[in-house]
Amino acid sequence: MRRPSARVRWTVVGLVVVAGLAVALWPRGTPPVPQLGASVAQVGVGNHVTPGAVDDGALDTARAAAVLQPCPGPAPAGSTTKGPLAGVVVSCLGAPGTLDLGAALGGRPVLVNLWASWCGPCRAEIPVLAAYAQQPGSVEVVGLNVRDDPSSALALLNSVGARYPSVVDTTGRAEAALAGPPVLPLSFLIASDGTVQRVRDPSVFTTVAQVEGAIASAGLS
Repeated sequence: MRRPSARVRWTVVGLVVVAGLAVALWPRGTPPVPQLGASVAQVGVGNHVTPGAVDDGALDTARAAAVLQPCPGPAPAGSTTKGPLAGVVVSCLGAPGTLDLGAALGGRPVLVNLWASWCGPCRAEIPVLAAYAQQPGSVEVVGLNVRDDPSSALALLNSVGARYPSVVDTTGRAEAALAGPPVLPLSFLIASDGTVQRVRDPSVFTTVAQVEGAIASAGLS
């Protein structure tokens, strides 16, 4: 019986080495999915970011184009600041400055909507909230922009023609205080005494009638 040639022997050795490396490098188990802080079904475009302090000078052009209504505040005379948002400071999106969100929203019912420019359902919901806010006698609507870049947020509001006031949560304190699930969008109804109710049905507004229904169900209309 003929012995295999040296070339054949080295070829076999090489194949064994390659096979061993393949087994060593083969992935074990499923790699972890990055946690985006938002439901995969509710993330539409891009990804969330962690904003730093708002650079007012860099936002001049975007603010001029968006023409948002002034940020809320101050609270009506004689009202007291209560509820989870008391003492939570946020930045105004439409103009320079900061405000105590709890104090600014006190004394009247308000619908607070958490949103981000990278959130697909938020992009669909914002025009519905804008249409509701334009109706006579509507409850005040305030946007709370979270985990976002302020210039991208302003660009989105400008593109859909939403002018209601929005603030930016640069520290995450406002979002944490409301204690909602890690999804967007989220809407909360703030009563005049500062108590908070999360809107659970629907999770995303698609019609003005749904907004009106949620407010009526909460006894704030």
